[in-house]
Order: sequence, then structure tokens, then C-alpha cells
Amino acid sequence: MSLDRHVSVGQLIICEVVYAELAAWFSSEKELKAFLSETGIRLVYSNEKSLYIAGTRWAEYTRKGSKNLFSCAKCGNGFEVTCPQCTTVLNKRFHVPADFLIGAHALVNADCILSRDLGVYKTYFSDLKVVSSI
Repeated sequence: MSLDRHVSVGQLIICEVVYAELAAWFSSEKELKAFLSETGIRLVYSNEKSLYIAGTRWAEYTRKGSKNLFSCAKCGNGFEVTCPQCTTVLNKRFHVPADFLIGAHALVNADCILSRDLGVYKTYFSDLKVVSSI
């Protein structure tokens, strides 16, 4: 597993957003804290620099987002999708500011980001090393 591989070579950190997302997978705060302790993953709080970068990159994304295109999570390619039954053009999933908070946090505090959603990070954080967590 990519997480295990990266734990063995360095410190893994998460921001507040990832902490909140992880909380959904545990039945108690105690279990979440035990997981983080066992894996050596550490919560590092965002700073003004990472928050500013997140806001500016999200603004760039929303300006470009006027096209109704989906984007590939692996490469970032944009494309239109239609319903195979009625041929209605489907609306794309908008990336929320949380995606940009995570990317900016990694840019400021880490040397790479582990993610399954590579497209947004490769496109809007090209100055960050993006590693597939799959």
C-alpha cells in the first residue's frame, strides 16, 4: 500500500480538512487518535500562507470552471458527459475549497501529496509533487 511505503520513508502529515474526513471512518475520536498514533501521521495546522494559496488557486479553478466539463481524476483532462439513456448533458462535479486547502497545505508543509484525485492537484498545483495513493 502506498501509505505504508511512505510511512517507512518519512513523516506523514495531514491538515484539518483531512482530519475531519478521516473522522467519518472511525466510530470514536479515541479510535481516530489511536490510528494516527499507530501510523505516525501527524496533524499540522494550516497557516496564512497555505490558506492564501488555497484561495487563489480555487479562484483560478472557478474562473476556468465556466465550461461544463468533467475532469479526469488521474490526468486532469476535461470532457463532456451525456446520459446514455436520454442524452442529457450531465453537470460536472465542482471541486470544493477543501480540495484546494489540502493541496496548498501540502505545498507549504510537505514535499509531496498522496491522493487518489490526481487531476486537480496536477492541474492547479503543478509546483507540488503528486503521488498516487492507489
